[in-house]
Amino acid sequence: MPFEFTHVPGKTHPADPTAPFFYDFAETATKLSLIEDIGFQKIVVDDPAGLLTNMDIAARALDRTSSLEIVLTHWAGVIDPTVAARQLAALDAKSGGRLSLRMLSEPLNDDDAETRPVGHTVVWQRIDEYLVLLKRLWSNDRPFDHEGAFYSVSGGYVPRKGPRSAGVSIRMGGRSGTALRVAGRHADVFELTPGSLDEIRQLMERVRNAAAEHGRAGKLRFALPVRIRSEGNASCQKAVEFVGPPAQVALSLLPYAALGIEEFMIVGVDRPREIAMAGRETIALLRNTLARREAPPPGAFAPRVIREARAG
Repeated sequence: MPFEFTHVPGKTHPADPTAPFFYDFAETATKLSLIEDIGFQKIVVDDPAGLLTNMDIAARALDRTSSLEIVLTHWAGVIDPTVAARQLAALDAKSGGRLSLRMLSEPLNDDDAETRPVGHTVVWQRIDEYLVLLKRLWSNDRPFDHEGAFYSVSGGYVPRKGPRSAGVSIRMGGRSGTALRVAGRHADVFELTPGSLDEIRQLMERVRNAAAEHGRAGKLRFALPVRIRSEGNASCQKAVEFVGPPAQVALSLLPYAALGIEEFMIVGVDRPREIAMAGRETIALLRNTLARREAPPPGAFAPRVIREARAG
């Protein structure tokens, strides 16, 4: 089973809580190179300034990396779906297929509140319609019209599509039945919320059941936010917390991997020394341990070899 590790930067710079993590892109570029080289496959872009800033950071991050997947945090309702589809298709083309979309739920804005009741279900209904439109815009070969509960599109068309058409990976999360129904329809990666092993196992089963309603039960991957605590480093990101030396943290992750989790989103390692340590020690130790556990025991194929030799 392939395992991936995603770096989740803090909302602020580790040395200055008043500055966002990506405030100095020259410094960020150095960290991106380290993150890419040390064993991470992905990095989350989620700046406090919001969606438009996220898209600008994602574009610059793609320029400064060659293999790192850029996980762009996104919200429905900020940009018109047709405009968003064109901008995201351009980013996907720029990335060569290294872009993924992390959809978060946000309250409806004041204009929406004047015409519709605002609530959890309504928010997720809008996300659902938004994703349906993005996928259709990324894959259609001719303009189309759409009139829905939240969006009206006339002659919707994206002439320059990304290399994967509608195959941009979608990441979602949530715990409510409404959130899981939408995620079951659209998500390629489901970001789990922290909890006990049993709670996480139950949530994974609920997500699989929701995906099965759309024939997608086997198409989901699961990601778990993991916080490696270090002195003087705080994070508002909710995650399963581990404290201790790298070997202990790596061993603590094994039961979660056994549940079928294939991606660990590492939170709380924003300084270069912490990033390097997480890559050289925790990530390397976990990968080596899992590889040893999955390797066949010595002599496992001996009977077959003997039988084939005798038959020859």
